[in-house]
Amino acid sequence: MELAGATAVVTGAGSGIGRASALAFAAAGASVLVADIAEADGQETAQLIEKDGGKAAFTRVDVMSSDDLTRMLDEAEKTFGGVDVLHNNAGIVCGEPLWPDTDPATLMRQVTINLASVVVGTRLAVPYFERRGGGAVVNTASMASVLPLVDEPAYSATKAGVLMFTRTCAGMEGTHRIRVTAVLPGLVRTPLIDKSGDGTRPAAWVGMAEPFMKWQTPEQVADVVVDLARNGEGGEWRFVDDVPEPLRELMRAGMP
Repeated sequence: MELAGATAVVTGAGSGIGRASALAFAAAGASVLVADIAEADGQETAQLIEKDGGKAAFTRVDVMSSDDLTRMLDEAEKTFGGVDVLHNNAGIVCGEPLWPDTDPATLMRQVTINLASVVVGTRLAVPYFERRGGGAVVNTASMASVLPLVDEPAYSATKAGVLMFTRTCAGMEGTHRIRVTAVLPGLVRTPLIDKSGDGTRPAAWVGMAEPFMKWQTPEQVADVVVDLARNGEGGEWRFVDDVPEPLRELMRAGMP
């Protein structure tokens, strides 16, 4: 897909991977609808794009609401003429207290944001893509999709769900000209990581993961996101870096 002149919609675009992806899509020539529940952060992302000469607009979106997701896509179409790319990126960790003491309401919110919004957002985008003759969906999964995160099992479950949903949608490339792909980041230096413990500091599992994983930047992840939107094949999923052998062994032990 040629991104120059296209329209990309990015959820969770107020910070971290979402902001980096929004900036990367704009740098590639796309108009970007910045979607986030955090208004100040989302507006800042849009302003950064415009400051660099790109085209952007912000809309406040709660991805737990299908009405909000529909309005988001409507706004992209009305503002920029259509929807070509949807980057389902919004996601949360539960933080402390850790499993199994996690608050049930927080778990329900996590499952809805991390997985349900990806499924529903993709479904809602189909007619918008069809009006453009096709499109691309890039989902933010995680290395936790394939490696159990013991302290946050629901996070692993939701991200594994995103990965399987992506793989299962592979056939849409042939039937609808819609390519659904996923990126699997590892440890990424974002505000999400910084608040993964008690809301003010990283969780203990971050320190446990550091010996096995290299830190990644949001920009590294965004590079993969943009390339998947351009060139990815339906159902494709990619890691951001080469996976170290100790992690490959864990993956082999944990997956059929």
